[in-house]
Amino acid sequence: MQKRSAAIGFIFVTLMLDTIGFGLLIPVFPDLIRQLKHCSVSEAAEYGGWLITLYAAMQFVFAPVLGNLSDRYGRRPVLLFSLLGFGLDYLFQGFAPTLGWLFVGRAIAGMTGASFTTASAYIADISTPENRTQNFGLVGVAFGVGFIIGPAIGGLLGDWGLRVPFFVAAGFSLLNLLFGYFILPESLPKEKRRAFDWKRANPVGSLLSLGKYPALWGLFVSLLFLYLAAYSVQTTWPYFNEEKFHWTKSQIGFSLGVVGVVTALVQGVLIRKTVPLLGPQKSIYTGLLLYTSGLILFAFAPQGWMMYVFLVPYCLGGIAGPALQSTLSGHVPADEQGELQGMLTSIMSMAAIIGPLMMTGLFHYYTRPHGKIYFPGSPFLAGAIFMVCSIVIAWWTLRGEAAEAAPAKGRP
Repeated sequence: MQKRSAAIGFIFVTLMLDTIGFGLLIPVFPDLIRQLKHCSVSEAAEYGGWLITLYAAMQFVFAPVLGNLSDRYGRRPVLLFSLLGFGLDYLFQGFAPTLGWLFVGRAIAGMTGASFTTASAYIADISTPENRTQNFGLVGVAFGVGFIIGPAIGGLLGDWGLRVPFFVAAGFSLLNLLFGYFILPESLPKEKRRAFDWKRANPVGSLLSLGKYPALWGLFVSLLFLYLAAYSVQTTWPYFNEEKFHWTKSQIGFSLGVVGVVTALVQGVLIRKTVPLLGPQKSIYTGLLLYTSGLILFAFAPQGWMMYVFLVPYCLGGIAGPALQSTLSGHVPADEQGELQGMLTSIMSMAAIIGPLMMTGLFHYYTRPHGKIYFPGSPFLAGAIFMVCSIVIAWWTLRGEAAEAAPAKGRP
């Protein structure tokens, strides 16, 4: 029992340090890209979008491969390999003499970055039915805590030098690697391992599986629009606030820390009260409307301090995603829940490949020098439009279900 508790503790620390390491870099990326390319914030945003897309594409292709390798050779070696990949990525970026080296580092991180996937499998291996939900909840807590700490520290370290956060992040990953090498036990016994199967490692397989549930296509599309809209904030926040309000790296890091705190409160506390009170469908509509209002307010904010105020409705919109996923889960048999989660992960991957390029491209177009229209809030407005599409599609799909269910209830 003590070994299991120690292993859970290590997994929690691993995921938290991974998130801190990633968060450390967000406040300094705009200035580092500008330094390497001698370009404006507008152009830096476009390069930043390509970096995020490259990482997401590599993850989409290689995460299923690493997941299957962990079923064949155990969780421990794959998790340690992932930590090594992150450490090398941060060093590559810290020493990068050109923008091309940043892309090399992001590709390495995407190919090896299966820490969350493998850690989740590790938790499943060592959990009992009674504590599985509680243990999986630690994944969300680790992400939330890491994203609160990482950007705030990254903003402060960035004032000492643009490369400093990268070396600190590399230190976190490599120390975590050493700690895991000497402390972390293997969770998957040899008798429970299976042969590696390239068919199961096919990243397109989960996307093709969406065809099994034609009645849920509307909700899948609604979720895709939600994820795409979210990238308007995730990919352009530092660029937007530097361009429009001339925020420093410290201010950007602090603001992202605030996002982490409010998101953690919504995900950890508010959802438990609002979803039972409103029900899943009203939670979906309410959350999406709050998201939409927050994005519109971001787009037209005249002063920097207002961005903190407008974070409140935007972050409160976080009740929509879990409610939508819960609704989808309720339509699928118990023995197909794992497959459903794979499909949802594929939808997230699609959004992660498409969304960053779309949103940073919009930002670049409407902030480029000598452009006809100057509107740095354009990605947020586009995100609001996507959120409205998500609302309409979810309402249309769920209303159709209710209409079909009504005659069935009236039959003798």
